[in-house]
Amino acid sequence: MKFTFIDKKRGSIKDDILSGLTVALALVPEAVAFSFVAGVSPIIGLYGAFMMGIVTSLIGGRPGMISGATGALAVVMVHLISEGNAMGDPSLNLGLQYLFATLLLAGGIQMAAGFLKLGKFIRMVPHSVMMGFVNGLAMVIFLSQLNMFKADGEWLSGSSLFIMLGLVALTMSMMIFLPKISKKIPAALLGIIVVSAIVIFGGIETATVKSFIIEGGGTGIKAGLPTFNIPMIPFNLETLIFILPYAFILAMIGLIESLMTLQLIDELTDSRGSGNRECVAQGAANMVNGFFGGMGGCAMIGQSIINIKSGGRGRLSGIVAALALLFFILFGSEYIEMVPIAALVGVMFMVVIGTFAWSTFKLIGKVPWPDLFVILLVTALTVFFDLAIAVIAGVIVAALVFAWENAMRIRARKSVDEHGVKHYEIYGPLFFGSTTLFNSKFDIKNDPDEVIIDFKESKIMDQSAIEAVNKLTENYLKIGKAIHLRHLSKDCIAMINRAQDICEVNVLEDPDYFVAIDNYRKKLIKKGTI
Repeated sequence: MKFTFIDKKRGSIKDDILSGLTVALALVPEAVAFSFVAGVSPIIGLYGAFMMGIVTSLIGGRPGMISGATGALAVVMVHLISEGNAMGDPSLNLGLQYLFATLLLAGGIQMAAGFLKLGKFIRMVPHSVMMGFVNGLAMVIFLSQLNMFKADGEWLSGSSLFIMLGLVALTMSMMIFLPKISKKIPAALLGIIVVSAIVIFGGIETATVKSFIIEGGGTGIKAGLPTFNIPMIPFNLETLIFILPYAFILAMIGLIESLMTLQLIDELTDSRGSGNRECVAQGAANMVNGFFGGMGGCAMIGQSIINIKSGGRGRLSGIVAALALLFFILFGSEYIEMVPIAALVGVMFMVVIGTFAWSTFKLIGKVPWPDLFVILLVTALTVFFDLAIAVIAGVIVAALVFAWENAMRIRARKSVDEHGVKHYEIYGPLFFGSTTLFNSKFDIKNDPDEVIIDFKESKIMDQSAIEAVNKLTENYLKIGKAIHLRHLSKDCIAMINRAQDICEVNVLEDPDYFVAIDNYRKKLIKKGTI
């Protein structure tokens, strides 16, 4: 039987509930870890995961996608918080207050992007960039899990290491083989429950959620409900100048990661979400975090894939995950803190296997080398820098490659008819990248007195192309030669300097055409041009 990581079947209420519980368990260590990265309390990270999850599940554009506190944003937040703390008395913890204010502004930017329908621009991301994105993210998830094999900053060794590896392998094995027996219960959830039972009742010494939190400097995940507060900072121009760059960066990173994750989930489930609606939901969720004391976030590809893998397809799965996380915080912290880290690492390793685009290796020698370069570039930048830089760089490189390849496609078929008129039939797009090659096709000095340039098989794409055409016509007219431009669009004609004299749209064939040429020559003679 072939192993299939993602089942594309439609979900059910039972699947959504069980997958939501699985995701909630996986959210705890992730939210705690990212809160440590940002330099805030684990409770703020858990609040952030809850509020991001509940808001985006209710109004987001991609049912089944999970949002929460993420590392990509946490890396930016740590600088914001440290600079904010330096702006006043350290005991006031102003950095955290500036973070909440920044989330309000970032959320507003994201909502504006959604209302302006900017989410559609995710379609401009090439498939090569998408493959690099998932490969890089898979490697980031894998590398982040390796930190779980450390204790007090040192790598595990001896029996501790073998116990950890054994429990991880057991969890992964259950996720591989259990679906072949029954799919009624998500394999990830069952794997976590079984491994947790073995550790608890077997008295096995290994890292748990509680030990992980304590090692990071926390005390536990038990807390009350988040409360409404307005950030306690001065609302003036100085504050705006300080938080605006951070807000823009957080908004852009959050939108890019969320929209890329949305596109990936669309492909995995053969369905389609709404990018613009997701932008609004992400913005609203971050604004709620700003008012209720969460660290904010965006879509989480790892937890989203766990959800899809476990059968979650509807909004209910995300709602259950968020509510279950809140339940853990309020009432179930004692039990969740007993879950072994190894079980959660095993689940995340299976996410890595399911996320990585293994088909990449099959593309070697079968696709153009620039596409392979873009895949490798985006993968490397995602691992060593962050997702936003990787995607933007990948799109820029892919666009430059596309422009270069199309710049080389401009061609001109030349002929002289029985009337002594030279024809240039242009083929290919004319834009900023092809104007130099376009100009090289013409022999202005040695051409006859009548020249026709036909753009029927070409298209003028931008202002650079318009200027190239204008310059070409001026050069012909300066030495007294008649030039006609045929089959131009109306918007192009409107931008040609001498359009009234030299442009014709869908002209008729000979003899009427040459009557037009004669009339044109009479105009030039009358004006004294020739």
